[in-house]
Amino acid sequence: MSSKSSPNQTETSLTNVAVISSSDADDPAFASLGASLVEIRKMKGVLGYIIRGNSSAAFDLAEGDKITQFAFLSYQLCESCLEIAKQLSVATIESALVEGKNLKVLFVNVGENKISVFMEKNIDHSGILKRVLI
Repeated sequence: MSSKSSPNQTETSLTNVAVISSSDADDPAFASLGASLVEIRKMKGVLGYIIRGNSSAAFDLAEGDKITQFAFLSYQLCESCLEIAKQLSVATIESALVEGKNLKVLFVNVGENKISVFMEKNIDHSGILKRVLI
């Protein structure tokens, strides 16, 4: 990953996007969300994202060597949301935020697409959520 070096940095140049697809059929919702995530990823403090659809997945992470840990965290967050929804007798959980010591993860459920956005703890996640849901 390369980045601009100015002290007023607001965007990061990206080169590490990977897409995995098991279907030739195009999913316009997945493609639209993916385009939004590419723009979100450029925001200062956003460390990356993972998006999973029914037959496709894409990710862009600043620390590509930690893809396994981030993917497992994303999966566990999704499963936890499903379990919480079941326990609370609600249809689905639209979004959830998990905060750690130095990291925040925003999970968003948009139709059949599951999104995890990883960011520094001091980043305001509400703007990111709005951009995903537009």
